Amino acid sequence: MSKFVQRQKGVPKFSAEEYVDKQSDYCLLIPIINEGKRIHQELLRAKKAGVSQQVDIIICDGGSTDESTAEQVMKTLGVNTLLVKDDVGKQGAQLRMGIFFALKRGYHGVVTIDGNNKDSIEDVPYFIEKLKEGYDFVQGSRYIKGGSAVNTPWLRHLSVKFIHAPMISLIAKKHYTDTTNAFRAYSRSYLEHPEVQPLRDIFQTYELLAYLCVRADQLGMKTIEIPVTRAYPKNEKTPTKISPLKGNSKLMRILLCNLLGKYNP
Repeated sequence: MSKFVQRQKGVPKFSAEEYVDKQSDYCLLIPIINEGKRIHQELLRAKKAGVSQQVDIIICDGGSTDESTAEQVMKTLGVNTLLVKDDVGKQGAQLRMGIFFALKRGYHGVVTIDGNNKDSIEDVPYFIEKLKEGYDFVQGSRYIKGGSAVNTPWLRHLSVKFIHAPMISLIAKKHYTDTTNAFRAYSRSYLEHPEVQPLRDIFQTYELLAYLCVRADQLGMKTIEIPVTRAYPKNEKTPTKISPLKGNSKLMRILLCNLLGKYNP
């Protein structure tokens, strides 16, 4: 039976299908919308790697209409809970929905990853290890030793290496290399810090990812980058929700707002 959560300050209205009770101290939040076979392939990889034995997998659906989140499929692929947003907002709103649910359920920390099968979901246990070691923010990077960037579109590669990462590093006052990468982990202490407050309606699209990438260092919390693989499919359309012109211009506006501290509580 679905649980319905009415819209409240900082949290969109959503429904929750809890297929299994809370099993772990940590959860994996996967925001999706109409990812089709890509999310199935990603979850199958996670299942084969035993990821669902170490974290509770929670799908944060933005309102898919492609039937990719059918209940039996989700259960078979090891999903613990399906959250479905019924409100305004895009990725930022989906993540706020997931973070709210995770904090209410009592997880010690959360890992996030895109649902388009580009990332090395098998590496989730390494993020958990870092959270257990006391890190508050763990950023996955394809550009550090041990990481791998496969078939990265040249425009994306250049924008991350020469615009986004340097800007985020400047704001955070710490060197980061792969700041658009949503494969990350956050401690409960970070998410509940009174000077962070991620559950705010200002975070509708990609603002929350940019903000959480800098706020931990600004507050003197413990942060680290770890190596991951991000592989774009060869000879296929690039799976992304960021359009080359409009999407990238929006990312630049977000960076500027972040630089000016407009997302700080």
